[in-house]
Amino acid sequence: MVSLSGNLLFASFLLYLVGTVVFAGSIKDKKGREKDHGPNKWAKIGVGITIAGFLSQLGYFITRWIAAGHAPVSNLFEFTTFFGMCLVGAFIVIYFIYKLPALGLFTLPVALLLIGYAAMFPRDISPLVPSLQSNWLHIHVTTAALGQAILAISFVAGLIYLIKAIDHTKSSKESNWLEAVLFGVVCTVGFIVISSIFSFSGYKSEFHWVDNNDVEANVEFHLPALVGPHEGEHLTPEKFSPLVEAPGIIDAKKLNTVIWSLMTGVILYLLFRLIFRKRIAQVLQPLTKRANLDLVDEIGYRSVLIGFPVFTLGALIFAMIWAQIAWSRFWGWDPKEVWALITWLFYAAYLHLRLSKGWHGKKSAWLGVIGFLIIMFNLIVVNLVIAGLHSYAGS
Repeated sequence: MVSLSGNLLFASFLLYLVGTVVFAGSIKDKKGREKDHGPNKWAKIGVGITIAGFLSQLGYFITRWIAAGHAPVSNLFEFTTFFGMCLVGAFIVIYFIYKLPALGLFTLPVALLLIGYAAMFPRDISPLVPSLQSNWLHIHVTTAALGQAILAISFVAGLIYLIKAIDHTKSSKESNWLEAVLFGVVCTVGFIVISSIFSFSGYKSEFHWVDNNDVEANVEFHLPALVGPHEGEHLTPEKFSPLVEAPGIIDAKKLNTVIWSLMTGVILYLLFRLIFRKRIAQVLQPLTKRANLDLVDEIGYRSVLIGFPVFTLGALIFAMIWAQIAWSRFWGWDPKEVWALITWLFYAAYLHLRLSKGWHGKKSAWLGVIGFLIIMFNLIVVNLVIAGLHSYAGS
């Protein structure tokens, strides 16, 4: 069952990849374009392939649930793959409402990155820790992920809007900030690349240390340790020795992973600029030429309007109920809880500015992009670097 689950996930990855190529072809195809700028035959094929990929990933989720005996959202691999599945599901629903092929061209690569990112973490099925042995695991985590996935559509819509609307031929604050966002995407690719390289080489460096709860443990690094554990003992001195020690509140292994991802991202970005002699946004701009900006703006707003109450239920209300059951308190200012609240406040501000202050167009698009960056900060940095009660999610 576990093998079947993994094969279904890999099949969905391949189908999303093919779907991305087909959606790109639908934009390039001039002969098949309809008079109303609606989807041509290639766009219809693209969405069909995407649906097949979604069903394959849904099959992965169901078979892994059967194999594990609980909802497969208990670690970073499982949660991120489920997040990616929800993102594709949200896209499919929105696509049939608005029929915008460019949305698929930009959504599927995000789903591919999420699956690739998840694949770099341990995929073993392990018993749940006591705090997770509750039906609220299914309710809270899945609802929160679904809400985030719907909200993420506003990021895709905002990205399309900004890539098309901004003049990338000259340097400006807007074009510089947008390029910084795309550089962050490249760093995610960098994480996948560098982790794959050292994984295939079988690299392993081991440390012995005492955590904040005075529990002794051995930890394995699968990337050269630029940052070592706080007051840790290096058990494999023949491997690369740490340059610095991490503070006690920081998970050294995960911080080391973030540093390697940034370094690889810089190298990949410089190679891209060397090859194309243009900014990433400028290279992508022709792919947005058929996108109606008013329609893209509406998609971004509608996704927040739907995703916000779902996220409120999952990440706040259901989370507080579960916290009361598991830890006998509704709120404890754990880093994950704090950033869930920050995310909620940001999207509440988005709706306020949109409805009361009339923020449309570029302003609304930027809010959609920034909101997703907050979600990704919560997913990556809070899980991988900052220690807290939710640190199990980074294992």
